Amino acid sequence: MGSCLRRSAQSLAAAELHAKRAPIMKPNTTPPKTYRVKSFGCQMNVYDGERMAELLAEKGITEAPEGEDADLVVLNTCHIREKAAEKIYSDIGRLTKGKTQKKAPMIAVAGCVAQAEGEEIMARAPAVSMVVGPQAYHRLPDMLDKAVQGQRVTDTDMPAIAKFDSLPQRKRRSPTAFLTVQEGCDKFCTYCVVPYTRGAEISRPFNHLIAEAHKLVEAGAREITLLGQNVNAWAGEDDAGRAIGLAGLIKALAKVDGLERIRYTTSHPNDMDDALIAAHGEVDKLMPYLHLPVQSGNDRVLKAMNRSHTAESYLRLLERFREARPDIALSGDFIVGFPGETEAEFEDTLKIVDEVRYSQAFSFKYSPRPGTPAASMDGQIAKDVMDDRLQRLQERLNRDQYAFNKALVGKTCGVLIERKGKHAGQWLGKSPWLTSVWFAEENGGEAAIGDLVTLELAEAGPNSLRGVVREVVSA
Repeated sequence: MGSCLRRSAQSLAAAELHAKRAPIMKPNTTPPKTYRVKSFGCQMNVYDGERMAELLAEKGITEAPEGEDADLVVLNTCHIREKAAEKIYSDIGRLTKGKTQKKAPMIAVAGCVAQAEGEEIMARAPAVSMVVGPQAYHRLPDMLDKAVQGQRVTDTDMPAIAKFDSLPQRKRRSPTAFLTVQEGCDKFCTYCVVPYTRGAEISRPFNHLIAEAHKLVEAGAREITLLGQNVNAWAGEDDAGRAIGLAGLIKALAKVDGLERIRYTTSHPNDMDDALIAAHGEVDKLMPYLHLPVQSGNDRVLKAMNRSHTAESYLRLLERFREARPDIALSGDFIVGFPGETEAEFEDTLKIVDEVRYSQAFSFKYSPRPGTPAASMDGQIAKDVMDDRLQRLQERLNRDQYAFNKALVGKTCGVLIERKGKHAGQWLGKSPWLTSVWFAEENGGEAAIGDLVTLELAEAGPNSLRGVVREVVSA
C-alpha cells in the first residue's frame, strides 16, 4: 500500500546525489532526555502526536520546556498541504543549521509524509534517525533504542489497527480531548493521498473506545471529539453484540459520567445514515455542529474528483440535519482550481456557499499529489486563476462566518473554558457551535480551566465573540 506514491528510481537517485553533494550532518546518537513533538495538519495528527508523546514519556523522556531546545524532535507530518515534503526538509535544515552532531537534536519524521516518502527522506536528509508512518508509531520506542545504537530506522508498515493495543494508558489532563475511532479511507477521491498513507478504512472496537473515553474523563476531559478520516463510517458491536454505527457509539458515550460534550469529525456525505442525523436531535451531549466537506458545487467537478454526492444530494442532506437540529452550525471543505474547472463551474461553488451559509469553512487551492489520478489530469489551472478564485470564495465564507457570529449575540449558552486568552485578563473557550468565545477574568469570579460557564453572548467579531458570565459550573 502506498507504492504508487513512491518517487521513481530516477527521482530517488537524484535525491541521493543531492545528499552526497550537501554537507553531511550525521544523526545524533546521544540518548535523549527531552523531546518535542511538532504536529502539522489535521486533528488526527494532533491525536497521534499526543500518543507519541505518551510513548516517549513511558521511556522516561520528558517534554522540553517551552523555549528550550529538545534532545529529540519528532516532526509529525501532513501530506495534504501544498509542498508538504519541502517544508519538512526546511524544518530539518533549521534544526541542524550551524550545529555540530553533538548539539543537533535527534530527529524523527513521522506521519503521512513519512509514509509516502520514507526512502527519499532517508536519502536526502542524513541527519534524520527515524522515519515512521502513522500506522507504525507504536514501535517508536524500539526504533529509538536502535537509533541510539547508531542505526537509521524506517518503519512504514501498515498493520490493521494493532498500534492502539500497544499504546500506553491515556494520562493527558485537559478539558478537551481527541479520540480516534476510525482510520483510513476507501473513497479514493482523485486528489487525495489518504488511502495510500493511512490505508483502508478500519474501525476500533467499541469496548476499547468506551474504556479510553473513561480514562480521558478521569484525566479531566469534559469534551471529547471523535476522529476519523471518515468518522461516520465507524461500525462495530456494542457490549450486547448488537451491530451499531457512529450514532450508537455516541449514545453509549453520552452515558459516561463527567463527559459533558461530544463532537465528531471528519464526515463523508456517502456514510451518513438516518440514525446519525436523528442523534443530533436526540442526544443532548452531542453538540450542534457538523463538519461535512463538499469540495465543489459543480456536479461534473465532483464526478471528476470521484466524490459520490451531487450538489443537490449534499444540500438535501444538510436540510435533514437542520430539521433534526434547527440551530446546528454547518462547516465544510472546498477545493478551488481542480483540473478542468471552468469559471462557470467555480460559480456553482459560490452558489452552494450562498445557499448553505456556513458558520465556518476551510478552503484550499488544488495542489497535485504525486501518484494521485488528478495530478496527471489535463486542464491544470494556472496559479493566478486559483489565487483569484480562492480569494473570492474566502470573501463569501468570511462574510457568512461573521454573520453567523452576529446572529448569536443575545443568546445564552454554555462555554467550556480551555485556556487563557491572548490578552491579559481573558479566559477563552468554545460555544456549543464551536465558535471561540472569550470573557473577562474578573467577570468570571473563581472560574478556571475545565469549568463550564453560562455566558450571554454580548458582542461578535469576525472570528470570536465576547461573553458575559451568568453562572459558573466547576469541573
